[in-house]
Amino acid sequence: MVLDLDAVAGYLKSSLPSDGPYTLTMDRTNWKFGEVNINALVLGIAYDHMSFPILFRLLPKRGNSNCKERINIMQRFIRLFGRDSIKCLVADREFVGNEWFKWLNDNAIQYHIRIRDNFWVEDPRTNRKIRAQHIFANLKHGEERVLYRIYRVCGELCYLSGAVIKDKTGKPEPQILVSFCRPEESLPAYKERWTIKTMFKGLKSSGFNIKDTHMVHINLIEQLFGVVIIAYTWAYCVGIAANIKVKAVRVLNNGRRAISLVKYGLNFIADALLNPFRPSKINVFVFLSCT
Repeated sequence: MVLDLDAVAGYLKSSLPSDGPYTLTMDRTNWKFGEVNINALVLGIAYDHMSFPILFRLLPKRGNSNCKERINIMQRFIRLFGRDSIKCLVADREFVGNEWFKWLNDNAIQYHIRIRDNFWVEDPRTNRKIRAQHIFANLKHGEERVLYRIYRVCGELCYLSGAVIKDKTGKPEPQILVSFCRPEESLPAYKERWTIKTMFKGLKSSGFNIKDTHMVHINLIEQLFGVVIIAYTWAYCVGIAANIKVKAVRVLNNGRRAISLVKYGLNFIADALLNPFRPSKINVFVFLSCT
């Protein structure tokens, strides 16, 4: 039996507590089994500080995705759910390029994508080129700036915005974004990008442990990935319901939950499977229905 991944995507979307339009998160995760590189391009839907992994493609190679692969996964989303269901797309510095930006612009897809600090940008009124980092050079940590002037990046017209954040080592670094429109929404929207990182962490641990597979054939791994994201979404939806109907997860001083909603839901599912006759305030199995 072959899992219909379009049907899986339909189930995942039907499980969402929101009707959209959605903030889409695009990123890539990879791991290695022996000499085999497993490389997944994933498109998620951000919701409540997490991402639903709505579509994915296993790439038979190492390294970054290319423009064609990104366009294909976006076209598939539009074919299944319509372009009007997209509020915006957020992605990191890997997801840049003139052909890619042109496709997004031509299709009027709002995006907020980070670029490298040393990118050349051009003022179309003067044709003057300047490094992006120089435009935001006088910003201090915690400061933000939105530019309402059009610039040309990778040959395409777009808006720029920037902030200074801390990198993994705690040092300040510029965060420069390009946007198709609504640059004032760029910096808040881009914060949703981290939800897909949280999702990857959940898929690789938290009881799902996708990295532990010993499969090496892309087609089989793709089917397994589909099953795992169904289980992940099931746990996520149960966790959302339990947080509302049973007991809210404690929120820490840093604003994060003491336990993720995915892990919270997974505990409820495990309890229901191990204790089928114990009364529960939540029917965990109803979340597996597409109707």
